[in-house]
Amino acid sequence: MSLLVVGSVAFDSVKTPFGDVEDVLGGSALYFSTSASYFTDVSLVAVVGDDFPEEPVEFLKSRKVDVKGLHRAEGKTFRWKGEYGFDLNEAHTLDTQLNVFSDFKPELSDAQKDAKFIFLANIDPELQLEVLNQVRNPEFVACDTMNFWINGKPAELRRTLERVNMLVINESEARALAGESNIVKAAQAIRAMGPQYLVVKRGEYGALVFSDKETFFAPAYPLESVYDPTGAGDTFAGGLMGYIASRGRVDDETLRLGTVIGCVMASFDVEQFSFDALRDLKAAQILERFKRFHSLVNFETLTELPAR
Repeated sequence: MSLLVVGSVAFDSVKTPFGDVEDVLGGSALYFSTSASYFTDVSLVAVVGDDFPEEPVEFLKSRKVDVKGLHRAEGKTFRWKGEYGFDLNEAHTLDTQLNVFSDFKPELSDAQKDAKFIFLANIDPELQLEVLNQVRNPEFVACDTMNFWINGKPAELRRTLERVNMLVINESEARALAGESNIVKAAQAIRAMGPQYLVVKRGEYGALVFSDKETFFAPAYPLESVYDPTGAGDTFAGGLMGYIASRGRVDDETLRLGTVIGCVMASFDVEQFSFDALRDLKAAQILERFKRFHSLVNFETLTELPAR
């Protein structure tokens, strides 16, 4: 097993300036595992209700995602309703119904306990700690969080951060967690809490990676059409962690390339509602967009200023 993700599978209702959808598939674990499955084997742990259809489960199986950890419980599946204005970097939550997710207690199989690469999606930090207490000898653990947990369970979140290798959050969350307005100072403060690496998602502006040795920036891929940013952050994390797991090692070069791959995968996600753009994605499409991305940011080294 290469990569384990623990998170949510949900129904989303989303409205953007470009359309709206009701009760479409969503959830952090669904976006993440679909994205990561293009690079490595993935095992998913989540809970759904008895109203959840079988088709998306079969789709995940077709992507060779291990869904033995996708538990069905009596009741309704987690539901989220949100709206975006023309600033697609910020979602306005209109309704959240936890349903069966409110009683979610992740229980790992023996095989999952031996996972070497782990992603703890945006869930209660107490649940993240429960997962960390079950895994035996992970090589690399990354997690996500949000302002709700930063403000509501700071002590529990700090205990999680002490035990992870990398934190993946957005810019406003990084500032809130660190209590710093400057993102570089915020990164220093967060890394002092435990994670060796910090990845700051910046939506349509790309991502920043902070480590002991360097700071790396990857821009977002420029798109003509952006319909729905829901799940883009989880899709980004799936590409990043999927690539890291496929290499079987973590260093600055792997993180650089993984971050770019994450940006590439997120660029596909936002072009359609739900995770529809990821369903029929081909390896050739990913490689072609990666090549275009490389051309976008490639430039010669300047060794001296022109003579005047």
